[in-house]
Amino acid sequence: MPDGNSGPVRIASEADESLVPNYLRETYTWAYLSPLGTRFFDHQAIVNTILWGNASRLCKWACQEIQPGSHVLQPAAVYGNFSRMLANAVGPAGVLDICDIAPIQVRLTARKMRDITHAHVYQYDARQPSKKRYDSIVCFFLLHEIPEQDRPCIVGNLLESLAPSGRCIFIDYHRPARWHPLRPVLSAIFHYLEPYASSMVAHEISHICAGMEGWLWKKETCFGGLYQKTIAQRCQLSSQNTTKESSFLVTGNQISK
Repeated sequence: MPDGNSGPVRIASEADESLVPNYLRETYTWAYLSPLGTRFFDHQAIVNTILWGNASRLCKWACQEIQPGSHVLQPAAVYGNFSRMLANAVGPAGVLDICDIAPIQVRLTARKMRDITHAHVYQYDARQPSKKRYDSIVCFFLLHEIPEQDRPCIVGNLLESLAPSGRCIFIDYHRPARWHPLRPVLSAIFHYLEPYASSMVAHEISHICAGMEGWLWKKETCFGGLYQKTIAQRCQLSSQNTTKESSFLVTGNQISK
């Protein structure tokens, strides 16, 4: 892992295959660990199809939270052009760190980002604490692909990697409205292809680390409730700012709708 002073990692020749967790090999080799899968899925048109035409909307939804010139972490590789959009939002005065546990994903992302000098790409296990601190962390469709028992550790590590005024932005699936025509389709997809997703959408993201005190949580949904943007921020706002940002709630058991 870079120490913050080294240059961007372009080709991850030292990436370690042994770090890839068993659940990823057993569940997602077809999508993330095979050369055929990476060649097929790493196209914006495919990503847009998977997200029911919402890829651009969701990417922009995340990027609008980023301040130019800030230090940002993307804790998992993302197919399509999301990482380049995020790098554009960060701008050349900032730093974007992109990490993934899978060497094939690190190499793929490094190739995509090779012309962006403020982007660093490296292998990293999000289950391990990080010594770096970030202004923003963007967790884009990661949590629903993680086993339920691993989520508290990963979310906790991400939150602890924030600077005092930093924010963690989670873009992911959400339980859709009862009337949503895609509800039965998503149920089947979760059952056969995304076995960890149902347990994620069954609870608020703020409940994953319910024992962690001092966080402000905000949630928005879109596309009939199928997708969510949940933001966690350290509870260090002044009373004046807390009043202005009334949509933030100082609790782990309630969340603004």
